[in-house]
Amino acid sequence: MYDFAVERPTNLDDASRLLAKDETQVIAGGQTLIPTMKSRLASPKTLVSLTGIDEIKGVSPSQGSVTIGAATRHVDVANETRTLYPALASLAANIGDPAVRNRGTIGGSLANNDPSACYPAAALAGDAEIKTQERSYSADDFFCGLFETALSEGEFITEIRFPIPDRASYQKFEQPASRFALVGVFVTQKSGQVRVAVTGASEEGVYRWKEAEQALSDDFRREAIADLIVPAEGKIVDIHGSAAYRAHLVKVLTGRAVDSAH
Repeated sequence: MYDFAVERPTNLDDASRLLAKDETQVIAGGQTLIPTMKSRLASPKTLVSLTGIDEIKGVSPSQGSVTIGAATRHVDVANETRTLYPALASLAANIGDPAVRNRGTIGGSLANNDPSACYPAAALAGDAEIKTQERSYSADDFFCGLFETALSEGEFITEIRFPIPDRASYQKFEQPASRFALVGVFVTQKSGQVRVAVTGASEEGVYRWKEAEQALSDDFRREAIADLIVPAEGKIVDIHGSAAYRAHLVKVLTGRAVDSAH
């Protein structure tokens, strides 16, 4: 590791002011950033910690939705959405290990947009609204590819609003060492419309399986996707699985998610 400074603002205005300076980087839980810095893949001179800003922490239910502050830890998402949004709570409760869940934050995960992270699938399938100190994004417009989002320099997530679906389930086939998703599928149904988001499978990061959405919106049963083909092209290939294996998992886990949502 190398020498760097840490700033701990207590409000959004101070955080924005600090991030306007050169060679600064937002840090929330640091579960990805700190290992990246240790590997010298990133070397900011100043880290701006968001953990001291109380207004971007916590879970707030409202009519038909739940809003989660970006600095809310995974363990708190799991505990505080258990009755409000069980599928989201289950996802959060199975991220990483206890150390990760007690440090990592939902905003940090979404902003990092790891291709195997769980929260991006929840946001995309759940048609979430992602707010920053400057603007709001729909989840469809927020994720731009591998580790890429629509965030501009110095912009950071402040809260995420999830509409509460009529039915939902997240199914993850996890890599046992990291507990990241080898493939994960989040399915929601709201007012008859189905959204299916897949993480861990594609070289382009999280994506919607729109063919399955159409089929399941017409008939919300596993059998509705029986004849659909998930192409292996563009799927991740690594020591844990081939492209064809990941394509197979996408369909299997979507079926399990539909069964579970029922």
